[in-house]
Amino acid sequence: MRQYIALIHKEADSDYGVSFPDFPGCITAGTTLDEARAMAEEALALHIEGLAEDGEAVPEPSSLETVMAAQENRRGVAILVPAPAAAPKSVRVNVTLPEDVLAQIDRYAESHGLTRSGFLAQAAKHAMLEKA
Repeated sequence: MRQYIALIHKEADSDYGVSFPDFPGCITAGTTLDEARAMAEEALALHIEGLAEDGEAVPEPSSLETVMAAQENRRGVAILVPAPAAAPKSVRVNVTLPEDVLAQIDRYAESHGLTRSGFLAQAAKHAMLEKA
């Protein structure tokens, strides 16, 4: 089972904040340490699910030494959070598309906050659901 390092931060008049160095932007909080840990597991699972839906790769967990080498991480307390068991593996494929269609895909994906891979994965899932 893969585990990721989460950093718990606490200011005097705040809840316990949790961040994941391997997943910038994946943050959560809890009013108690137990709640913060539970929220961290949920946040990590949702973030990894989102990466999979967007067709993006899930990074390998960083070592504690690597995480703590960054000055901004030294104020946090490191905990291990298990990755969800069913994190799908991304696979690189090579496809051929007309140049104008690829440009349209890229414009659409960018304007909707998606990657090209994420858009293509969503479009394929949508098409398959319509046929079912």
